[in-house]
Amino acid sequence: LDSLINLVGELVISKTQVMEINTNGSTEHVKNALVQLDRITTELQYAAMKLRMVPIKQVFGRFPRLVRDLAQAHNKDINLEIIGEETELDRSLVNKIGDPLVHIIRNSIDHGIETKEQRESLGKPPQATIRISAYHEGSHVLIKVADDGQGLDVESIKRTAIERGLLPSNYNAIFTVNEAINMIFEPGFSTNDYVTDISGRGVGMDIVKNIVESLSGQIEIDSKSAQGLCVTIKLPLTLAIIKALLVKCKNQTYAIPIQAVKESLLVNSNQIKTVSQQQVIVLRNEVLPLIDLAEFLGFAPSSHGDVLSVIVIESQGVKIGFIIDDLIGQQEIVIKSLTDVLGDVYGISGATVLGDGQVALILDHSILTKGRSESIG
Repeated sequence: LDSLINLVGELVISKTQVMEINTNGSTEHVKNALVQLDRITTELQYAAMKLRMVPIKQVFGRFPRLVRDLAQAHNKDINLEIIGEETELDRSLVNKIGDPLVHIIRNSIDHGIETKEQRESLGKPPQATIRISAYHEGSHVLIKVADDGQGLDVESIKRTAIERGLLPSNYNAIFTVNEAINMIFEPGFSTNDYVTDISGRGVGMDIVKNIVESLSGQIEIDSKSAQGLCVTIKLPLTLAIIKALLVKCKNQTYAIPIQAVKESLLVNSNQIKTVSQQQVIVLRNEVLPLIDLAEFLGFAPSSHGDVLSVIVIESQGVKIGFIIDDLIGQQEIVIKSLTDVLGDVYGISGATVLGDGQVALILDHSILTKGRSESIG
């Protein structure tokens, strides 16, 4: 099956090459043949992808017993609802998403859901509910884990962050829910004073975030005090072929996964301001940091003239504008992993072969937004 997917990927590359060769000066007959080739190749691609799809029920099937055992161990009455277990996902993703979901469910039972007595004193039904759902949204699958517990304890997270030196000891500003959400993704962060069989080891949400981002996905948390918490994981349907934005930088072509690109724009040099030695622009009343992609990748800064091409990338709620030399456009690309000779290259998640036979590196969007002052070099 993997070999078949690889061959289909090569076919997609060859199709792109043929389409580019015959772009100009083609007869009507050749154009019609190319349209037919494009349609059939696309259908074959989707058919091959469907062969890799398996229902997410394989992962969800282990959760009823997990929830039942943990609820009994902690004297909590929990009703588990599972929705959309027939939703299909690439088998490589299904194999890897199980552990992050177990982490989320464990945290929900340990930190979020109150005991029967606490729930009754708060006027809630004694039986809590955890709802796990999965459904398609465009070219992505959304997996949600929601509970009707107490939500994030913002003050407890703030105290723990101060104790662990993640916040200054004299911190007295208002600690928002969004800041609390960002804090629980910090490596080793845990509000438990002791290690239990459920949590408190400090290997929870940061591990979840790293796994989800390694699968080209995104994770979001929505918390309402005393009402509950919802964790949403957004994953691509497949990791083999993705849509990407191709950009030029120092005469090299780079690919950026399309889900990370929010918009592209042209910026006049007189719109650029400097704040704390960082170039920024004001975009719809929001201060957006600007970074030269060439400089970020370890090259000498480019000279762009008075009008700059900028692409806005967002990951984990962080937006950054990258100055590029040229914008080529959107294209479906076949992801090729880097060989063992190269190993893991910081900031590069893989490579692809373009229609003209040129190799383009795929940039890791999560590294791009983290590395404001870093360089891949």
